Amino acid sequence: MGLESIIILNTFAIAIILIIRCHALKFLDKSFLPDRLYWVILHVTALLLVVDILSRIDGNAADVHRIFNHIGNFAIFLLGPVLPSIWVVYVHFQVFCDERRTRRLYGPLLAYNLIHAVMLVISQFYGGWFYRIDAENVYHRGPLFLVPAFVTIILLMVAFVITIANRKSLGKKRFFSLVFFAVPPTVSILLQIAVYGISIMLSSVVLSLLIVFLNIQDHSLFTDHLTGVNNRKKLDVYLKEKVSSSTKEKSFSAILLDINNFKKINDTYGHDIGDSALVAATKLLKSCIRASDFIARYGGDEFCVILDIANESDLEALVCRINSCLESYNASGSHLYELKFSMGYAVYDYRTQLSAEAFLKQLDVLMYENKQVLKCKGTT
Repeated sequence: MGLESIIILNTFAIAIILIIRCHALKFLDKSFLPDRLYWVILHVTALLLVVDILSRIDGNAADVHRIFNHIGNFAIFLLGPVLPSIWVVYVHFQVFCDERRTRRLYGPLLAYNLIHAVMLVISQFYGGWFYRIDAENVYHRGPLFLVPAFVTIILLMVAFVITIANRKSLGKKRFFSLVFFAVPPTVSILLQIAVYGISIMLSSVVLSLLIVFLNIQDHSLFTDHLTGVNNRKKLDVYLKEKVSSSTKEKSFSAILLDINNFKKINDTYGHDIGDSALVAATKLLKSCIRASDFIARYGGDEFCVILDIANESDLEALVCRINSCLESYNASGSHLYELKFSMGYAVYDYRTQLSAEAFLKQLDVLMYENKQVLKCKGTT
């Protein structure tokens, strides 16, 4: 590829990054680890696209061209392992959602990047292990040229394997974006290894970043920030889809619940403890249902769970399991408060042709009746 072609391609890719960046300001939460990592990947990629242009200014012995060529190639090799390293960390957190566990990756990845940087600096004085630029300002591959490329592929494959191995815990859109990310860069790296002069790897990364951002955008629009589950907007869309696709042979069920005496928890212990109670309730519910089941924060201290359960006995069994988990949680005595739920639940009856809104009202009435029963028993 000629310099002009690379300038056009990279400039177009940078323009896409700038567009993503402008929109990302509305959705990214800098206090959230994966959003911070995505932000860094976005800027490192833009920087690499610029230095990639500089690295292609060869074939001219002018001093300024030699300087640009040296700076560009050095920066490309120095920053090359940074992107896949950050991506591994990003994927690990998306899969396991445990920042402390994810931080354990920092040491090994940082060590590799430092070793790579030291070897790169040393190679500049001892024959150009990775690359060399001759007196005519012409770039030549060194004996270790393939090492960074292979390590990059390995890191991308590690992230790919982590994603595939834990696909059941990921939503379809998030799973697709994490799996797809590695495909364009890997194909591009293999092409660059096979055909000298091709420079499309960084542009392909921009395509991957765009797919990931669309997932982030979707996640931000339809996710409750505090609990990390779906929000009311997503619930309305999802429930309408379940109702419209319901048939005699294929139905579903739902549970609408709220936390009893939640206001008392807030008033007694403060809103921070109240928030932790909402998060604890979310985790407890998720531990009782399958990863493919749907859970949303309906509003305040109310949650809605939608399940692919078509008979009442199985639904009753699940409700019993939730109550059993509540008893175990409260029996642990490790919290300032007790969690108790009022639940309204039912299997959707296709014959009634209830709308999504009417079905929710039915669940709300059942939940209120359950709350009154618990009050009479003195268990709320």
